[in-house]
Amino acid sequence: MFTVPGDALAGAAAAGLRPGPRTLLAVGSSLCLYEAGMALNDWADRAEDAAERPHRPIPSGRIRPAAALTAAGALTAAGLALAARAGRPTLAVAAPLAATVWAYDLALKHTPAGPAAMAAARGLDLLLGAAATGGTTGAALPSAALLATHTLAVTAVSREETRGGSPLPPLAALATTALLTGLVTRPDTPRTAADRAVPNTPGRSDARGRSAAATALGALYATTAARPYFHAALNPSPPLVQRAVGGGIRATIPLQAALAARAGATGAALLVTALAPLGRRFAKKVSIT
Repeated sequence: MFTVPGDALAGAAAAGLRPGPRTLLAVGSSLCLYEAGMALNDWADRAEDAAERPHRPIPSGRIRPAAALTAAGALTAAGLALAARAGRPTLAVAAPLAATVWAYDLALKHTPAGPAAMAAARGLDLLLGAAATGGTTGAALPSAALLATHTLAVTAVSREETRGGSPLPPLAALATTALLTGLVTRPDTPRTAADRAVPNTPGRSDARGRSAAATALGALYATTAARPYFHAALNPSPPLVQRAVGGGIRATIPLQAALAARAGATGAALLVTALAPLGRRFAKKVSIT
């Protein structure tokens, strides 16, 4: 859950605008749609989980299948309603995002199109923040593509987390991490149109500060993701592959922050970065319970 707000904040930064009330609506919409996907995932995988993961909520009997499906539907409706409150451009992005979530869980997850669908959902989630904040998404497309590429790599690794397998997905994810790190830390990243039009907007850094922040956060992204990918490539056993997936998911936060810093929104980057320790703390609590 703590990887979700950074999507909208990075999208707002990529649009060259400061977050506002509509950005918060986008964050709420994203959280609802993300949770809808998690509930729907458990409902769709209930037979598989009964055999491989009987401790999960539905196989263990803590949650009835009908309740999980109802929750997924209600959360999807809530997410779309919040997007509609943020304006038509936001709803125009939220609707295909919701459709992608449902298509992934119900039909695409176990097909070759699964990783691409998950990547598309993350990219759309970033565009949701741009649409809510500025009404357009064009300026945020490069950032959305970078975040989607990271998600594609993580999802490809996750397809082998229960049985282990080939070292190729972790190796590909490691190469992808190196590529993305280079892209988000490039010192010659062009300024957004909004930056050029309003060079002294409060809360937006100059080129030198932007480059330093993006470099530091890009390094944090690389170190968070690369080490577990490397270990999984050396030994693609289920425990190490699962650790690699966890590292890739946690690395989403510093990547979002680096994208925000790259766009000049240092304040938003720091806010996103602050979510990382909270995510680690609550992930540990959830994993124990």
